[in-house]
Amino acid sequence: MISPTDSYAFVNDLRLRYRHCGDTSSRPMVLLHGLASNARIWDLVAPLLARRYRVFALDQRGHGLSDKPDDGYDFPTIVRDLAAFVDALALERPALVGHSWGASVALQYAASRPAGPGAASAIVLVDGGAMEMSSLPEMTWEKAEAIMRPPPLAGITREAFVERVRGFVPDPTLLTPQIVDIILANFEILPDDTIRPHLALDRHMRIARALYEHKPGELFPRVRCPVLMVPSIPPEPRDERAEQFLALKRKGVALAERLLS
Repeated sequence: MISPTDSYAFVNDLRLRYRHCGDTSSRPMVLLHGLASNARIWDLVAPLLARRYRVFALDQRGHGLSDKPDDGYDFPTIVRDLAAFVDALALERPALVGHSWGASVALQYAASRPAGPGAASAIVLVDGGAMEMSSLPEMTWEKAEAIMRPPPLAGITREAFVERVRGFVPDPTLLTPQIVDIILANFEILPDDTIRPHLALDRHMRIARALYEHKPGELFPRVRCPVLMVPSIPPEPRDERAEQFLALKRKGVALAERLLS
């Protein structure tokens, strides 16, 4: 199986890390990770996609091994980064696959760049890109902020973190060494073997605020390429909050189907 290779692109005064694999003659596909994640989240699926596509998994601004400026965590700037990346690598009509926040980035890109060689040929929204959190009357930003704030992980040891992750995995055999490495790639490992998230908390919350304010319903009518939505359903039993978000997700998917038909 083909293994991804690391490279760097210099765009918008940033050095962006990306992982790539696949035949150079194949159609391009760009993979966009979610909030506080990194390009390695695609390591298991990228080689499979590379059988048909030339695959590029990007570390977005502030994430992974890409540069981490103090500003530019709004959707317009993130999309400009992506457009500059597509243009720098001369990727003609790339397919975009985004997970969670990455799905919202893919949608924003497709809506803002509907034509031309850099326009998306298709977008795949994996469990993201459809929810409008602010549409819930009771979901103020203060409530959303509390929900979206990540747990304090900086300063705990690598071993303690991995043990914490094991507690969330129903089947421990799924947490292979490769999966552990992929998860740990979200963090800088310090000399004392403690971890620090690559995405600083204040930048994390700026992206969270942008997600809270995102309006997919205003973007779908501007999309001119095929859209595949792959939403997930949380397992049962579900608490009240999970049911609320599931209903909001279903509402977003139904709205997308109506606006894209």
